Amino acid sequence: MKTITLINGDGIGPEISEAVVKIIDASGLKIDWDVQTAGADVIEREGTPLPDRVLKSIKKNKIALKAPVTTPIGKGFRSVNVQLRKSLDLYANLRPCKNRPNIKTKFDNVDIIVVRENTEDLYAGIEKQTDDDTAESIKIITRNASERICKFAFDYAVKNNRKEVCVVTKANIMKLSDGLFLECYRNISKDYPNIKTREILVDNLCMQLVQNPVQFDVLVLPNLYGDIVSDLCAGLIGGLGVAQGANIGEDYAVFEPVHGSAPDIKGQNKANPTALLLSAIEMLKYIGEDFYAGKIEKALFKTLEKGVFTADLGGNKTTTEFTAEIINNLND
Repeated sequence: MKTITLINGDGIGPEISEAVVKIIDASGLKIDWDVQTAGADVIEREGTPLPDRVLKSIKKNKIALKAPVTTPIGKGFRSVNVQLRKSLDLYANLRPCKNRPNIKTKFDNVDIIVVRENTEDLYAGIEKQTDDDTAESIKIITRNASERICKFAFDYAVKNNRKEVCVVTKANIMKLSDGLFLECYRNISKDYPNIKTREILVDNLCMQLVQNPVQFDVLVLPNLYGDIVSDLCAGLIGGLGVAQGANIGEDYAVFEPVHGSAPDIKGQNKANPTALLLSAIEMLKYIGEDFYAGKIEKALFKTLEKGVFTADLGGNKTTTEFTAEIINNLND
C-alpha cells in the first residue's frame, strides 16, 4: 500500500480533501494517507503556516496531495507554496489546461500544457527599498534552472506524444535574463529533433491565447510569465475550479489545485472538489496507477456530462451530492 502525504489545507481545504479521499477509496485503490495540517489554522498553535513536520512527511513519502492553504497577508509569513517549492526544489510547475465535458467556454478543443519554472525569476523575492520613493526587485535567471525546465518540457512532450514546445519570453527587452532563458531553450531543443520548436513574446502569446488558443501545445516559461499565463489558460477551460496543478522536482512531487482556500464558503458544503480531484488523478498517473486514474477520470467526466454541477459551475449540488454522484458513476 502506497503512503502519500495529504495536506488538507484550510478554508474549504478539509471539505474537498475529504471528498477526494472518499472517491479514491471508492475506486478500490488503497492508499495510506499521512494527513498533515498547514496554513492559517495552525499558526496560533505552531507559530508557522508550514511546520517542519509537513516537510518531513513529504520527504519521507516523496509524494503529496495538497489542498488550498491560506497565507496571511501582512503577517510576515512567506507563501506556503513558495516555501514548499524552495525547500523541496520543486522546480517544475505543471498546469494541464484542457476543456472538460459539458463546461461551456468560448473555445473548444483547448489542450495546452503550461510548464513553468518554479524556483527563481522575480519570485526569488530579492527586494530592497533604495529610498522612501523607490523599491527594487531583482530578476534571477540561471542557466541551470533554465536548462532543466526546458528539458522537463521536452521530456514531457516526448512521453505524452506532444508535437511542439513553444518558449515564452520577453527577450526583445530583457536581453540578458530572458535572453539566457531563450538561449537555454534553443540549446536543449537540439536534443529533441522530433519535437517542433516555436518562440513567442509573452505579450503576443496573451493576445493569441484569447483569439486562437488551440494553436498551442506545450508552453515553457520563466516563473512570472508562467504564473500569469497558467491562470489565463485556466480561464479558457472554465476557471480555476476545474484546473489542476503539480509541482515536480527530482526527488519529490506535490499535486494541488490552483484555486484559493475560499474561506467565505468554508463549512457551507458548497465547494467544488473537481480541481483537487483532477490533481489527484494527475498524481495517480505520476505514480503509475493509470488504471485507477482512468477509472476516476471517467466517473468525473460522466458526472459533468450529466450536468451535475456545484454552484460555481452554475449548478445546485452540494459538495456531498457532487461527490456521491462521482462515486455512483465509478460503478457504471
